[in-house]
Amino acid sequence: MSISSEADIFFMDGCGRCSLGATPACKVNTWREELALLREILLKSELTETRKWGVACYMHGKQNVVLLGALKHGATLSFMKGSLMSDPENLLHSPGENSQAVRYMKFTEPEQVGVLSEIIIAYIREAIRLEETKQKVTFKSVDDQVMCEELAGVLKADAELSKAFYALTPGRQRGYILFFNAAKQSETRTMRIAKHRNKILQGKGMQD
Repeated sequence: MSISSEADIFFMDGCGRCSLGATPACKVNTWREELALLREILLKSELTETRKWGVACYMHGKQNVVLLGALKHGATLSFMKGSLMSDPENLLHSPGENSQAVRYMKFTEPEQVGVLSEIIIAYIREAIRLEETKQKVTFKSVDDQVMCEELAGVLKADAELSKAFYALTPGRQRGYILFFNAAKQSETRTMRIAKHRNKILQGKGMQD
């Protein structure tokens, strides 16, 4: 597989989502060796390298299979349908209690990548098979999510926002509901809703 110039942007300057991008403090510099070794493994697979959401993304056809990223706690391989994977080595972690699909592997030492290289390859192959056999994650319906009263009230009073919110994909709606619900104080929930109003009107999700 050829190296993607788009993905090179991530490996050089980071994801660009914070002010540390393209600076020595960017997390791509903290885990540069781990990222390089993981990228080498991915480039030998049948996946196609590109860049999405600011990070390196590896695709099977039109489907996103694996993301390669850098966080504060380590370099990560995130499998988009990781919740369906067998994970015989118990290496996959959930990004959070509300994550229904993505599971990630974490690396904090270059030696980890070397020791686990064959296992990593096996996990990538399983992720590819999930796409080839058209396996799908069964997501909870947006209707199963309890909307905080602040959001419900704003949507009732703001017809423009309500129309835009319900035009979002179910995943984007769910993301906003979970984010707004996570605030413990009513005032904070109201502020979050106001802050994200324009993004919702633009048809964007939390991570867009």
